[in-house]
Amino acid sequence: MAVLPSTSPRRLLPLSLGIFQGALLLFFTFFVTYDEPSVEAEDANLLANRHDSIYPLFQDIQVMLVVGLGLLLSFLPRYGLSALTHNFLLLNFSLQWALVLQGLIHHFQHGQVHLDLHSFLIAEFAAVTVLISVGAILGRTSPCQLLVVAACEVPVYLASEWAIITHLGVLDVGGTITIHIFSCYFGLGLSKGLFGGTRQPIHPKETPTRRSDLLSLVGTLILWVFWPSFVAVLCQPGDAQHRAILNTLLAMSASSVTTMVVSSLLDKDGKLSPGHLQNGSLAGGVAIGVVADMAMPPVAALALGSLSAVVCILGFRFFTPFLAKKLVLQDQGGIHNLHGLPGIIGAAASVVVILVTSKDTAGFHFSEGSLVKGNASEVAGRLWGDRGAGRQALCQGAGLAVAIGVSLLGGLLTGTALRLPCLARPPEQLCFDDLLYFKIQDGAESPEPASTTEEGALAVMEQV
Repeated sequence: MAVLPSTSPRRLLPLSLGIFQGALLLFFTFFVTYDEPSVEAEDANLLANRHDSIYPLFQDIQVMLVVGLGLLLSFLPRYGLSALTHNFLLLNFSLQWALVLQGLIHHFQHGQVHLDLHSFLIAEFAAVTVLISVGAILGRTSPCQLLVVAACEVPVYLASEWAIITHLGVLDVGGTITIHIFSCYFGLGLSKGLFGGTRQPIHPKETPTRRSDLLSLVGTLILWVFWPSFVAVLCQPGDAQHRAILNTLLAMSASSVTTMVVSSLLDKDGKLSPGHLQNGSLAGGVAIGVVADMAMPPVAALALGSLSAVVCILGFRFFTPFLAKKLVLQDQGGIHNLHGLPGIIGAAASVVVILVTSKDTAGFHFSEGSLVKGNASEVAGRLWGDRGAGRQALCQGAGLAVAIGVSLLGGLLTGTALRLPCLARPPEQLCFDDLLYFKIQDGAESPEPASTTEEGALAVMEQV
């Protein structure tokens, strides 16, 4: 049995996290405080009502990310512990890193940083992009590599989101363009930058089992239940938020039914694919986000949900093999099919809705919240009134192009950086296996002898 050396690259993970948390403590000590209580009773009541309306939706989003998305990524049978734990780690690391970046920007502009629930919500959206992007390289990366992804992606996302929402005035209350499309193509860029032109062989441990598919489907159901909160949390309370919730429910219901229809039709025996159900059922929620609070008939939400599910499933059937064969592009979690293709469908739908909706009937249907702190969506609504529907539609297309271009470039550069030997990328034989990162007592769960795993771990350490 191989004896592991006393110094290990795994020490890099606790060391880097410890330094990060210590630096964060110092930053919060000197620069961050809570919002000062309002003196006026009416202002205090208004603020309390606003927080009371946001926090239940914020809790729903927490459940989505911590439990739902973590379980969704557990479709790899021997990588469930890693998928859940790394998802949880990345969420907290990215959340705090986004708070620091927001605080630095605010400090240089206004001095003292005042922390509130809205700041956490914005940081949470930044963390979402990281959690989605790493799905493309799931199982083939070390925790240190994942932290590098988070450290690089969060600032790129914040800059991209500012350019799209604040500068271009794009309407995207549910984050279809700024979150889903951005994170998808950042993840594909990561994969291409990390693996280059090397075709990744099919690994014996990456084939899902009935148990892993069941856990992943449970994650899908949790995401499905809470998804309307994710779309509607930044809408102005009242009609806009109510409309966003209803449109999201309709779109996701339609995508769920359509998924079962299309999945069954694509199988010669008429059987359902668990992978189709895990992803296609959520496609409607991705697509509807950009138009959720716009004035459109209910049938439009149903149609958009059905179309997004069809595109998602056909993507798994035809487009993923095409990417792997022709472009040598690895997409382990199928993020392009769930977030990229439905996101593009949603962005195109926003152009159509804007062009066919008159200013008089749509001008008041946009929420004052946005993915950046402030009233960027309200500003975008005024800009639409100034520039006209045609120019606003062009801005929607420009926002889509910016999201894809910036994310691809950022992902490629970050993926190239992940090749550094000091980040301890796992060797091929130990990919998709919890034993490399966790102490598991039940040896029966291991497909290989313990000595083989330890020798593999030693090989990881020798990379440094």
